[in-house]
Amino acid sequence: MLKSLPSPVWHPFTQHRLDPVTRRIARTEGAFLYEEDGQAVLDAISSWWVITHGHRHPGIMQAIREASERFDQIIFADYTHEPAETLARGLIELAPSGLAHVFYSDSGSTSVEVALKMALGFFHNRGMPRSRIVVMEHSYHGDTIGTMSAGERGVFNAAYGPLLFSVDSLPFPAAGQEQSTLDAFERLCRQGDIAALLIEPLVLGAGGMRIYAPWVLAELKRIAEGHGVLLIADEVMTGWGRTGSLFACQQAGITPDILCLSKGLTGGAVPLAATLCTAEIFEAHLSDDRSHTFFHSSSYTANPIACAAACANLDIWRSEPVAERIATLAAGHGRRLKRFRGDPRFADLRQCGTIAVMEINAPSSGYLSDAGPRLRTFFKARGLLIRPLGNVIYLMTPYCVTPDDLDRAYATIDEAVDLVAGDGR
Repeated sequence: MLKSLPSPVWHPFTQHRLDPVTRRIARTEGAFLYEEDGQAVLDAISSWWVITHGHRHPGIMQAIREASERFDQIIFADYTHEPAETLARGLIELAPSGLAHVFYSDSGSTSVEVALKMALGFFHNRGMPRSRIVVMEHSYHGDTIGTMSAGERGVFNAAYGPLLFSVDSLPFPAAGQEQSTLDAFERLCRQGDIAALLIEPLVLGAGGMRIYAPWVLAELKRIAEGHGVLLIADEVMTGWGRTGSLFACQQAGITPDILCLSKGLTGGAVPLAATLCTAEIFEAHLSDDRSHTFFHSSSYTANPIACAAACANLDIWRSEPVAERIATLAAGHGRRLKRFRGDPRFADLRQCGTIAVMEINAPSSGYLSDAGPRLRTFFKARGLLIRPLGNVIYLMTPYCVTPDDLDRAYATIDEAVDLVAGDGR
């Protein structure tokens, strides 16, 4: 009887008039979601990029069970606890050298909000009039007010314009046009009022899975250092192996001043975020003057159960051949993408580590392209969870995906693109 009633749930990024949510997931395991009728759905986008090792990894689930026998939420302003302390030390050990402190929050958006406030607080507490933020065009950093302000202006935030603050934007460093990006950043830095560059390293996620070279990131860091500008690396999506290395910044050989982590931090099992910073940023907030306190928190900061899950994730990275799985998966994508080279149905094919991207030649492009909903419906009917960004199809699977599952995903994509390009246009 209850199932026949309209659901009161309002789903994210869903136009309920056009895309009613009718299917329920009964359980998850490995690379799959299982619907109530037993239909297996290959989670080809890791449930919005969060699941790394696979759904319900036994080590992470066990850590959650054990932690729930000892903890629930603990106020983190007056107290600390073992899972948070162990996790912080583990993150500092794994992160690029030079990061020294960890601030916990709840999501990717809040980790970036924390980073922005750290950067502004750093200059404010040192008596330096720097408050402007530089970002890259097509970027996306979240859906809170600060992160929307830092992201690309468009359909995602058009209704909320009155709430947003202005930022400076760099042109995307497309192949052959990288110098224009670097020159633009140099010009902005010379103004003297830039506090930080906020950037998605190597891959812009929701902005269309755009990929740029590691040397560009290294040059941006060099320019920032030369002008005393902080570099904030938003590795919410790119972290935890997605680009082929544990963190994307490692491919550029840089240490950001501030590093934002979430999604795969707990293997995707439960929400948690961490913002890492250098000792210099922490010490700018260290004072006998209480007005220099870092004024940020949430009710669920450093949830012990989530921290325990993240500690288990770090143990998996230490004890299991995760790097080998990532290398195998990346090579598998590379081989399968070859079948589409020269195919006129595709405008571009690109890859960065475990992220494979296929941009379709379609009559319309962008997030609101009709191609997206049509393709999504096609994939869903064939047991695949793939949510194209308009005319851009991408795969970002859990690392446990099998070669046969990848073959099926690529074969279905081959069939699906005829809906919006090539013979089916």
